[in-house]
This record gives sequence, structure tokens and C-alpha cells, in this order.
Amino acid sequence: MTIAAFDVHYLEDGRASAAAVLFSGFSVSAPAATYQRMVARSKAYRPGAFYRRELPAILFLLEQITAPLDILIVDGYVMLGSRPGMGRHLYETLGSRNPVIGVAKSRFKGVPAHEIIRGASQRPLYVTAAGMDTAAAAENIRKMHGPHRIPTLLRHVDRLAREGADDG
Repeated sequence: MTIAAFDVHYLEDGRASAAAVLFSGFSVSAPAATYQRMVARSKAYRPGAFYRRELPAILFLLEQITAPLDILIVDGYVMLGSRPGMGRHLYETLGSRNPVIGVAKSRFKGVPAHEIIRGASQRPLYVTAAGMDTAAAAENIRKMHGPHRIPTLLRHVDRLAREGADDG
């Protein structure tokens, strides 16, 4: 099984740093591969249409990855209530072939998500999914490596995207 986690950070000049870490199971502590690319132009943020900004950067990065992927993890929600979120747009863009798990750090009012507590944190993560059972997705995120609220490999992909933005 190959799992890929994605994150994107934006620069003031309109570029974006997209990053991915690939790993072989939810409990592993180190990535099998990492990717980071600068995207020349990202769209401006529009409330309610975040996917228009994030999705092109992730798709650009996916073009660089040759390994077949089984599950994708994104920073954010798969669904925003009855509207598709970035994760759902990614799932549909990829022909509904790869389950997508969304992991959000903040509650989005009115969105049903599985809340999980990791480590000693009192603040939950909010997990949603497309193409797989949301409870199973939440359990997979709960058992990911690391003693903190944010799993080790999700912290790693965030750091990789931020470092790429700093170097850009």
C-alpha cells in the first residue's frame, strides 16, 4: 500500500509550494519518498472555493509522482456540509479511483466529521473521507505515528511545503 499526504503553502507573489510525502502504512514513522515543487501561479483565495487554489498545485505535484497511490491525505475537509470541499474535488478529478482522507485542524460549522484526539492534546482533529468509510479513515489517522495531535508524517509534509516556500 502506498499512501500520499499533500500540503500546499502560498507565497505573496502568487506562487505556491506543493509538497507530498509517500509512505507504506499508517503506523510508519518515516516517508518512503518526498516531493516538493514550486507552482508558478496559484489562484487567489476565494471563500467557499478554496479547492480552486489548492487543487491545481496538488495535481501538478501528482504529475511528478510515478508510484501508484492507494490513498491520498489532504489538509482540510473532503466535504463542506452538502458542498464538495477540496478533498472531494480531488477525489472526483482522479476518477474516484483513490480514496481521499481530509484532516482538518479546525471545526467547520455544520460539517459532519469524525473527531479524533491524539496524544495528550485536548483539541481534536476533524476527519472526513471520500471513497472509504469515514470512521475507518479516522481510525487510520488516529493510529498514525507520533505522540502529538498532528501525526509525524503530516507534520513532515507541512514542514516540507513551508521550507519550499521559504526557499522559493
